[in-house]
Amino acid sequence: MSHRRALKSGMRCLSLALGLTMLLSGCAGRTEDQMQNLEKHETDRALSEAEEGNLVSPTAEIVELEDGLLTVRHDGDYGFDAFLAKGGASSDGEVIEYLASSLLSDFNLDDWLTGAFGCSTIAVRTPEGDALFGRNFDWQNCEAMIVESHPEEGYASLSTVNMDFITQNVGVGMMSAALNSDEIKTLAALYAPLDGMNEAGLAVSVNMIQDNAAIEQDTDRPDITTTTAIRLLLDKAASVDEALELLGQYDLHGSMGMMVHFAIADSTGRSVAVEYVDNDMIVIETPVLTNFYLAAGEKQGIGTAQSHERYDMLMHRLEATPRMTMEDVRNALDSVSKDQFGEFESTEWSAVMNLSAGEVRYYHRENYNRGYTFRLKSR
Repeated sequence: MSHRRALKSGMRCLSLALGLTMLLSGCAGRTEDQMQNLEKHETDRALSEAEEGNLVSPTAEIVELEDGLLTVRHDGDYGFDAFLAKGGASSDGEVIEYLASSLLSDFNLDDWLTGAFGCSTIAVRTPEGDALFGRNFDWQNCEAMIVESHPEEGYASLSTVNMDFITQNVGVGMMSAALNSDEIKTLAALYAPLDGMNEAGLAVSVNMIQDNAAIEQDTDRPDITTTTAIRLLLDKAASVDEALELLGQYDLHGSMGMMVHFAIADSTGRSVAVEYVDNDMIVIETPVLTNFYLAAGEKQGIGTAQSHERYDMLMHRLEATPRMTMEDVRNALDSVSKDQFGEFESTEWSAVMNLSAGEVRYYHRENYNRGYTFRLKSR
């Protein structure tokens, strides 16, 4: 039996135990729907309590939470303001050159981002009014790292990095010389986030679109790449409006030549998609984003068939449950995880972010029965 099936079998056993407990407690007179709702509530409560007890406080030393999932904390300057001041970078190679010349002596990596990925995001409010943002990152098995950042100038944030994007195609000797250092791996990771949330309540995620077009804006504005755009927003933006204003001040260049779009949400409950059509930035108000164009026009709908299916599934959930708990968002992400579609990829991480409370719960490789809780601010 696979690990995933074993977990689901365990949940069925828990559900059966809860059902027997309710019968012995005098619940037999309730309707089947009432019992199922109570059973779901008790299961969610038990998992939520377990996640509350699994609170993670990262340190400057990289720690392995489980196989393939790391975490670290960085305090202080990591040169990002200087990176922006010098004009940014129009390619991943230029980001590497900046790291090598300005921060990391003898650091020389090429092709640090390769491949393609599919993802899903959802934004919703809780019954109490908190703003939530959920994100799946779909990929082959990879080493993921959760990075807590406290810059000297800018907002504290939590972000997630696929470390394989940094280490792929690097020689063994270079790996030993450069990337075995926690400090160097952390600094490189700070420039390569794929999603995150900051203490001001802004969340951002990048999702791929399978399209031959590329994002190569070319004006007199300074340059940023996909991942440094995410770092820019996490460090500098407190709201969707501020994020859009910032993106409009830079020329975006898609990492790896890939077509991507961004999902951005804030603590007011506003959520948008930012897409690039013919190098023009287009903003679409939407609570859900997967991997096809939403912008009106000739590009609308271009993307994978499965991404349309995942989008419809999440929209239907929102229609049925306009207000969700963090557990509901976790279940929604589970419903569109790669395990449900029988593909070679997996959902390497899922993040449920409470933008109002400054809390993120991470789930690794579709194990939705074990969450790791991170908090940027105390309640």
